[in-house]
Amino acid sequence: MEIILKQDVKNLGLKDDIVTVKNGYAANYLIPQGMAIMATPTAKKIHAENLRQRAHKEAKLREEAQALAAKLGTLEVKVAAKVSETGKVFGSVNNIQIAEALVAMGINVDRKDITIVDADVIKEVGTYEAVVKCYRDIKGTVKVTVVGEE
Repeated sequence: MEIILKQDVKNLGLKDDIVTVKNGYAANYLIPQGMAIMATPTAKKIHAENLRQRAHKEAKLREEAQALAAKLGTLEVKVAAKVSETGKVFGSVNNIQIAEALVAMGINVDRKDITIVDADVIKEVGTYEAVVKCYRDIKGTVKVTVVGEE
């Protein structure tokens, strides 16, 4: 029996794959559990159309993410923090402050998508790099400069 998988099934296939399985496995397990649907000619046409539309949307999202990554590569974010005379930051600078600085510059990113390279938090004045996840595998790098408040 041919079926269309609605989710990843271990040792069988990934979501949206059309696979052939034994009738009992499909009728008694996969279909009742909501893991698959029967691959009728109508279901195959609907499946093909959904894949085509999803590919179009994904291409648009990838294009926007690449533009954002390129824009991030040209930016330098300045974060002001209270510092001691030796250049140590009181507290720390983390991805939340970087996200707020980017929002102030007009770039809306989620703080969970920002990773500071080689550290979790910044504890000294200086220039650092942060990686921003724009889309699944598209990342942009932004320079972060920590300066003392005046």
